[in-house]
Amino acid sequence: MKILFISLGCDKNLADSEQMLGMLTAEGHTVVDSEEEAEAIIINTCCFIHDAKQESIDTILEMAEYRKSGPCRVLIVTGCLAQRYQKEIREEIPEVDAVLGTASCDRILDAIASVLDGRGFEDYADIDRPVPMLGKQILTTGGHFGYLKIAEGCDKHCTYCIIPKLRGRYRSVPMERLVMQAREMAEDGVKELILVAQETTLYGTDLYGKKSLHVLLEELCRIESLRWIRIMYCYPEEIYEELLQVMAREPKICHYLDMPVQHASDRILHRMGRKTCKKELISRIEHIREVIPDIVLRTTLITGFPGETEEEYQELLSFVEEMEFERLGVFTYSAEEGTPAAEMTDQIPEEVKEQRRDAVMELQQEISAGIGESFIGQTLLVMIEGKVADEAAYIGRTYGDAPKVDGYIFVQTGEILMTGDFAKVVVTGALEYDLIGVLQDEYTE
Repeated sequence: MKILFISLGCDKNLADSEQMLGMLTAEGHTVVDSEEEAEAIIINTCCFIHDAKQESIDTILEMAEYRKSGPCRVLIVTGCLAQRYQKEIREEIPEVDAVLGTASCDRILDAIASVLDGRGFEDYADIDRPVPMLGKQILTTGGHFGYLKIAEGCDKHCTYCIIPKLRGRYRSVPMERLVMQAREMAEDGVKELILVAQETTLYGTDLYGKKSLHVLLEELCRIESLRWIRIMYCYPEEIYEELLQVMAREPKICHYLDMPVQHASDRILHRMGRKTCKKELISRIEHIREVIPDIVLRTTLITGFPGETEEEYQELLSFVEEMEFERLGVFTYSAEEGTPAAEMTDQIPEEVKEQRRDAVMELQQEISAGIGESFIGQTLLVMIEGKVADEAAYIGRTYGDAPKVDGYIFVQTGEILMTGDFAKVVVTGALEYDLIGVLQDEYTE
């Protein structure tokens, strides 16, 4: 069949989608990018926050129109929204033929066969089951970088987060499977491997009895054709010494850590169910920077959490100013039904959440611009992402920029470069979040 696969939400969802695509293509199905020609449409949904949930619902309703008429004979909904709103989807959107929960990705072929046989299909496997083997990952990122999902689920139970109820307890993927998968991705052209999970720092604790992310990294570094390995989603309290030492020692591992801290007020952190305090956060950040002086730290924050006072918000601003994170994003608090935080009585008005978010980002913009200026004159290794239309320039990323979430470096050159190429670039200018540079051999003072 001609299949349109729509993946919404995070890069962890995308990794699931790409493995389902592997199962589908191995059975002879072809992937198309047009609703008009699709005989089957599969939507891998997200519902982490309100906006993501609304996007998923809107997409399902839009695709349901193609199920009513045209060549589409199969409409399947998978992922977090499917897990969370099983009954509502089937009752309110009858055009949906099959619904698969978060632990049922391996049933995608069965779902299609059942629908074509005239029967609906639903499967909600135990969300605590071991992570199932899926198909070879079919990359949708352009091929020069790819996401390796190393674990499923989460045991943290932050009060604002629904993920443990949708994805289950923390389960690591066996190391030998991950190494094999990474080798396949490298053989297919991946040069940057990005490790993702709800939390990467606890990798291996369930399978091997201890944190083993550093061991996995050492194995991945042996894959010759990989140039960069990047680590996302590290809980600050779980970052450990062996991990930092491997990062400092292995040249393939980007000196980059994605470390969501969410807030700086001890009272708010406690209400969030976080397992750290401001003093520990500051100490951990200082130690990381001592071990890896050129580390780029990315974090995310939440403004407007229930009960956040003006004083606590100002404390957050001061923390951002003091820490000078190289990369930072801010979400306004989203009250998700089924979470303890949604039941808290002291909810913050939406406009206050947004005002506080905007002020944090204004401060971060100043910090980011100053950090960018400090790179002027330095030579950086850059991965080329594409060409700037109608200009003698290319878009690239440094080791400090993860795809989709961080900035770019604009490389001015008359040379012909290809996506996925690596080039040494001298930084000549800085914007608020991006850099400007020229190829090293074209640089003149």
